[in-house]
Amino acid sequence: MKCVPKLLPSLLIPMFALSLRAQQAAVQQAPPAFSQSDRDAAARAAEIRELRQQLDALSARLRVLEAQATAAIPEPQAATASSKTPAALAANPAAPPAASSSSTAAAGSSTVAAATQPAAAPNADAAQDSATLGFFRGTTLNFGLDGYYAYNFNKPIGRANQLRAYDLSSNSFSINQASIVVEHLPVAEPGKRFGGRIDLQYGQATETLQGSAANEPNPQVFRNLFQAYGSYLAPVGTGLQIDFGKFASSLGVEGNYTKDQINYSRSYLFNYLPFYHTGFRANYNVNAKVNVAYWLVNGAQQTDDFNGFKSQAFITTLKPAKTVTWNVNYYFGQEGHDSTAVVANGAQEPATPNGREHIFDTYATWTATPKLTLVGEADYVLNRVNSNSQPGRVAAGAFYARYQLPRSYALAGRAEYLDDRGGLFSGTTQALKEFTFTFEHQFEPGFLVRTEYRRDFSNQHYFLTATEGVLNTAQGTATLGLVYWWGTKQGSW
Repeated sequence: MKCVPKLLPSLLIPMFALSLRAQQAAVQQAPPAFSQSDRDAAARAAEIRELRQQLDALSARLRVLEAQATAAIPEPQAATASSKTPAALAANPAAPPAASSSSTAAAGSSTVAAATQPAAAPNADAAQDSATLGFFRGTTLNFGLDGYYAYNFNKPIGRANQLRAYDLSSNSFSINQASIVVEHLPVAEPGKRFGGRIDLQYGQATETLQGSAANEPNPQVFRNLFQAYGSYLAPVGTGLQIDFGKFASSLGVEGNYTKDQINYSRSYLFNYLPFYHTGFRANYNVNAKVNVAYWLVNGAQQTDDFNGFKSQAFITTLKPAKTVTWNVNYYFGQEGHDSTAVVANGAQEPATPNGREHIFDTYATWTATPKLTLVGEADYVLNRVNSNSQPGRVAAGAFYARYQLPRSYALAGRAEYLDDRGGLFSGTTQALKEFTFTFEHQFEPGFLVRTEYRRDFSNQHYFLTATEGVLNTAQGTATLGLVYWWGTKQGSW
């Protein structure tokens, strides 16, 4: 039966050839009186050419199959003892003689089967490679560098720009921050519902943002760890994402990374509202137009809790139209430090001021046209050290606008007012105003240059000058900011 595969094509090809020649002879010997039309003759000739091509293809395929069949049949010497090497046979002269044809066939089958077994290893490697690539497809690694030169026209003693979150230094080349961001987002698929994010931050902004001993019991431990949280996307409704760890605050429209902001410098409100929190947050999309979130955290700027009271926040994001996003947020908690109180018998025990802080925060973004973006922000903060204390209040509002020009140029502006009653923000009861004008050019995706002029005003003599003891009611600065970023994360960081 082994020779049937080889004989069958050998018999078919001659028969096919004889049939082809018979058709050709019939065409040539047909009497002219009974010939078909010229169109039929052309069709017949085309069919003959097609049959010849098929015949050539069959012949080529036959030669390939014969070569493969010959290669698959093992040599008689190898079939005698497939499980032993030549060295083993030499060491054992009593080995049995060559096997019969049936044994040879069995050995050949074993050889073919063994030849197919090593393919499992490449398949396993391919599966592992696929899993590794799948992990990295869902994980982004990003780097950022933000530097600037600013000049304060007051020429203040100490060369410090007051009421600035990041652009602190005057007449100095400065590194605002160097950042490393690693993020793995959870997705609603089996085995992929967990994720997390880590932001490492170095530079001048680190001291402003999170390095202050005024609000961190152990600032040196967490100073360079801006964000570090794990996420789980629970299979509840549209997906309930639960995060635990340290995360940036979403109170206020401005954020940490300069590339994602309208201006280079930050507003009073960014400088005053919380930068980050540590604890739990839950986020849920009610539908395409409503998202709600809840936080349970140590407090504002507290990686380690300094009073044992847990603060809370209710965050709502609305999208009433495709071009409009509106956030309405409420945050409250006790932000006073533990202190000591003397009781009647002279003993001291820990005491915590029981006054509350309330933050009402709202902001809206409107993409008026593909080139024009408008943003409005309003905040009201009320804070008491103790429940029976006189409250300090901050009421503030800001307006932002950005217009995209051709060839990667853009113009932006910001106007802001902050009423600091009780000195919660600046340490002095005063009314503060500022306007900022920004011109930017993005040379390449990942390289942005911004030039900016900003002027701050107060109804009090507050701003430092070049003369000790002499204060001014205004402060003007000019800034050149250079921002670089590269990595795999798209959009805002």
